[in-house]
Amino acid sequence: MKRNISLLLVGALIYGFIGILLTACSTTKHLPDGEILYTGNKIDYVSKSQTPVGQTTIAEISAALDKTPSTKLFGVLPIPFGMWIYNGFVKYEKGFGRWIFNKFAANPVFISTVNPDVRVKVVHNILRDYGYFNGTVSSTTAVDPKDSLKASVRYKVDMRTPYFIDTVYYQRFTPKTLGIMERGRRRSLISPGEQFNVADLDAERNRISTLLRNRGYFYFRPDYMTYQADTTLVPGGNVSLKLLPVPGLPIASQQPYYVSELTKVSLIGKNGELPNDSLRYKTLDIHFHNKLQIRPNMLYRWLNYQSLVRNDSLRNSARSRLYSQYRQQRTQERLSELGIFRYLELQYTPRDTTAANDTLDFHMQAIFDKPLDAEFNFNLTSKSNDQMGPGALFSVTRHNVFGGGETWNVELKGSYEWQTGGGKNSSLMNSWELGASSSVSFPRVVFPRLGGREYDFPAKTTFRLNANQLNRAKYYKLLSFGGNATYEFQPTRVTRHSLTPFRLDFNALQHHTAAFDSIAALNPALYISLQNQFIPAMQYSYTYDNAVLKEVKHPIWWQSTVVSAGNLTSAIYKAFGHSFQSKDKKLFGAPFAQFLKFSSDFRYLWNIDRNQSIATRVAGGVLWSYGNTTVAPYSESFYVGGANSIRAFTVRSIGPGGYNPEKTDFSFINQNGDIRMEANVEYRFRIYQDFHGALFLDAGNIWLLRNDPDRPDGKLRASSFLKQVALGTGAGLRYDLQFLIFRLDCGVPLHAPYDTGRSNYYNITGNFWKKLGIHFAIGYPF
Repeated sequence: MKRNISLLLVGALIYGFIGILLTACSTTKHLPDGEILYTGNKIDYVSKSQTPVGQTTIAEISAALDKTPSTKLFGVLPIPFGMWIYNGFVKYEKGFGRWIFNKFAANPVFISTVNPDVRVKVVHNILRDYGYFNGTVSSTTAVDPKDSLKASVRYKVDMRTPYFIDTVYYQRFTPKTLGIMERGRRRSLISPGEQFNVADLDAERNRISTLLRNRGYFYFRPDYMTYQADTTLVPGGNVSLKLLPVPGLPIASQQPYYVSELTKVSLIGKNGELPNDSLRYKTLDIHFHNKLQIRPNMLYRWLNYQSLVRNDSLRNSARSRLYSQYRQQRTQERLSELGIFRYLELQYTPRDTTAANDTLDFHMQAIFDKPLDAEFNFNLTSKSNDQMGPGALFSVTRHNVFGGGETWNVELKGSYEWQTGGGKNSSLMNSWELGASSSVSFPRVVFPRLGGREYDFPAKTTFRLNANQLNRAKYYKLLSFGGNATYEFQPTRVTRHSLTPFRLDFNALQHHTAAFDSIAALNPALYISLQNQFIPAMQYSYTYDNAVLKEVKHPIWWQSTVVSAGNLTSAIYKAFGHSFQSKDKKLFGAPFAQFLKFSSDFRYLWNIDRNQSIATRVAGGVLWSYGNTTVAPYSESFYVGGANSIRAFTVRSIGPGGYNPEKTDFSFINQNGDIRMEANVEYRFRIYQDFHGALFLDAGNIWLLRNDPDRPDGKLRASSFLKQVALGTGAGLRYDLQFLIFRLDCGVPLHAPYDTGRSNYYNITGNFWKKLGIHFAIGYPF
């Protein structure tokens, strides 16, 4: 019975869609009377401007004239599928036919709703806003000769010659205000010789308003200034500008204000408990519920860093700070970054309403957030050695641990993998990994203590302990544990420094099988990299990221890291008479690694428009081991391949150089190196709404600095460099949830870095489909 119903449903669907194709091919059959179906537009530019402002103008014009017709599938393909559904099912008012209509029909777009005349006026205003005062715009409606109920719109835009700024004057402001504006003119956003455009004029008003508000002018606003433009004073397409205060400018906006030294702080409990107690600490009047959860000295530091102070004998020598919008914003940001408040507000109110008043009372009001956060992540991994299995991570974070904005985090992770190949490689007890870590972060520099004031930029100190147990079935069991202390500074919005003066890790090879010993016998370097050893290291990272700046259209991200391991320890040995290069130095009875490592990653995103972009990345690194051992720890070595690297190849499946080991379930262990070079380019485009596509090209490899007889062709050589660069291409799909991006990439190898038996550049052999690299991941690869 159920099978008959299913067959009837499938038959009805097939019948319905055949009916659409046979009887509803007309896209204008059921249009309302008097309406004409809109089929698209075309923009013809005359004297198209090539200046940077002109390109922005053209983009604005395109957006203003853009109207997607209902005769295109997904707004791109010239297939009127939605209109076919509309005409085929508009007559149904209920039932299955109405469901089809509601789900798949496109709402017809009419010429009357496009309203070309209004759009022409909008574009004319855009031309004037960007300095094209003589520009003209017109539109014509072209009726389809085959169907009088269809029409397109053709726009003609004649931009002509733009106007340029000749002079800029500030007039009619008070002498003190005018002095501040003139001293800040070097940062002006409008200068003689630049093309006139309203966007820069508005930005300049905002800049001057911010400049004055940072000098105490609390009530000043950008709307309190206006421009007068004269195009006749200097003929030939030039504009003379005057920036003037608006008529009736409020008196309060023309004087600086000071913030009272006494600050009121109201702290509300996480469940809305109102303050019922208070205390006085220096200049803070703190109100709280039952027990104060923040140390008063930390509140004082957060609210009083970099104060501008004046002495006023008329106020009985009481100190007060000149109001600064910048200081208000930074204080708000610093308090929000602590993560301990759900709501935060800084209020400034005049002390009295008299004309002589120039003092603002400061009140901070905040509501505590819940002190605990928990997070659980689950994933499924698949590796190139036929191992797959689930992994999980659980973390708990406690905020404001010691009453000074500190954060304590505990993290537990685990994974389990089994062999998917079957046969003799299968085992009942498979690979697993367990790890735990704990860290405490302080929102300041803890040691050494550098004064009692806060920095004008975020600073954080983190102490971390970690332990990890790794079991590789049938091979070895490895225990890793250690700790580090890290300082992070962000002196500007686009730069960040991370310094780890102390990091100590210890790797202990607890157990190894005869199978592992046989592998290690063939590759002694592998055994050395996994032996019991300490890794005492120092690390520094510099990160540049200008994506946070609104004016940046094509963001850049660059990070470089330097790691020095064992050198300070070796220097101590040197002080006691041991050679710096000797190979018998030990720490707590175990050898320690000695190396220098440098890596860098540069990314550039070229945003063509809001629907398409080109992302590029160049990355590389070098690792030099010396002294105590010439083999770096396995965890520090470079590797390539996988979802975020060369996507046509799986993780650790190529390199170093032209080395091509016999593929076994452990061959990936040897595919690491001392040098990494990689380049990627990816074209990203929108397919439909939140669905995006990508086409990519990846290249790179890893190499050795020294000859390794167990890994022939692994050393970097100029003569073989180009043919040892792996190359792959492919395509991908992305689903953007704004806060999360799901990614599916399919990589196609074009050139393998080793000898495959084919002499052509395309040297891939074997089954094409089995050579594809399929990757499912979260987030963009770079």
